[in-house]
Amino acid sequence: MDLAHTPQSRHRPSRVPVALRAPFSGRTWREFLYLLLGYPIACLLFVYAVGVLAVGAGLLVTFLGIPVLAGGLAGARGLGGLERARARALLGLEVATPEPVRPAKPGLMAWIGAVLKSGVSWRHLLYCLLRFPWAIFAFIVSLTFWTLGWTLLTYPLWRWTFPAYLGRPGIQLWGDGLGNGRYVDTPVEIGLVSGAGLLLVLAGPWVIRGLTQVDRLLVHGLLGPSSLATRVSQLESDRGVVVDTAAADLRRIERDLHDGAQARLVSLAMDLGLAKEKLAEDPQAAAKMVDEAHGEVKIALQELRDLARGIHPAILTDRGLGPALSALAARCTVPVTVTVDLDHRPAAAIEGIAYFTASELLQNVSKHARATGATLDVWRTGDRLMVLVTDDGRGGAHTDDGTGLAGLAERLAAVEGLLIVDSPVGGPTHITAELPWRG
Repeated sequence: MDLAHTPQSRHRPSRVPVALRAPFSGRTWREFLYLLLGYPIACLLFVYAVGVLAVGAGLLVTFLGIPVLAGGLAGARGLGGLERARARALLGLEVATPEPVRPAKPGLMAWIGAVLKSGVSWRHLLYCLLRFPWAIFAFIVSLTFWTLGWTLLTYPLWRWTFPAYLGRPGIQLWGDGLGNGRYVDTPVEIGLVSGAGLLLVLAGPWVIRGLTQVDRLLVHGLLGPSSLATRVSQLESDRGVVVDTAAADLRRIERDLHDGAQARLVSLAMDLGLAKEKLAEDPQAAAKMVDEAHGEVKIALQELRDLARGIHPAILTDRGLGPALSALAARCTVPVTVTVDLDHRPAAAIEGIAYFTASELLQNVSKHARATGATLDVWRTGDRLMVLVTDDGRGGAHTDDGTGLAGLAERLAAVEGLLIVDSPVGGPTHITAELPWRG
């Protein structure tokens, strides 16, 4: 087997320090190329934006100015798409495509009005204007810093290209034109020049990275979707998760009723009917059947209590998380130590989510962990409610698609919560659920 291509070798950390690898890394050279291309592209974008504004504003005295501005804004959106693609290819920056223009009704005039009222379109045009001065600055700084560093570092390799003075070629610092002057030609001076170049080369990647960070902010802030649209999309996704979860819970309740209490009550009704028929001819057999039916009633009531507890336990409503979680831990097949440190109760909805999160995590411990013990800790940190379940089982828990933890993570995300799983193979497992204190 080729060890050079094993997963372990691919992820093995390099022994070369990052500062020495950075000048030769692909990321540095891609970011440098981004800054170099940014200057001519910014010039074109700036000319386009100024032309659109000048022509559109100049024609506003006539009707033509409005469609010219609308067309210019639409073109700016197209240019913004190219800039997002360039940032994705060279900077590795993933920026979602902003929401498209949606006219209230079909027709050219409706489209023009929608474009002019679109904040996204105006942000794209603003990007074309603001990108120009920054691109000039970033181009000059990066090109000067980077080329000067490599030029000085490699000075011993190319100093022979200068005219020789007394048989020693080198850069002339000053001179009188008659052969008298100062040349960088001694070993010490050559070493100092190369040392200065080395420092610039080592610092260059971080300068370039800092410059491209501003570009990342410009692209993300002006060419991406608006914060409102992002929030609406997130809420729509969260609403879908909540609806799916509620539908799954309703199906579970229906299944539990149909397969459990309902079937037992049907059987109970049949037994009581038979007892009624035997009451006159065989009272003792009828009494025995009634006694068995009484036992069935107790079992059915217990199943209904368990089902009601699964919907929302009364102890949680009456006494809060501490007693409810203690009662939950008592039913776990693994010994569980419960610690709840809350000065007062969170919002009712969050309290319920925390309870059922702890319930599902403890069920996983009982069914899959093969643990001998577990702990359940609940506390408040700032405006967040923390639930931590730890066990000493076999580990290996994960949130990959299709697992129960993946569904739990989605349900927590729907209320701006977070699920963090730390479960190496062999254990122990630490699963932390973080919820907002107020829903």
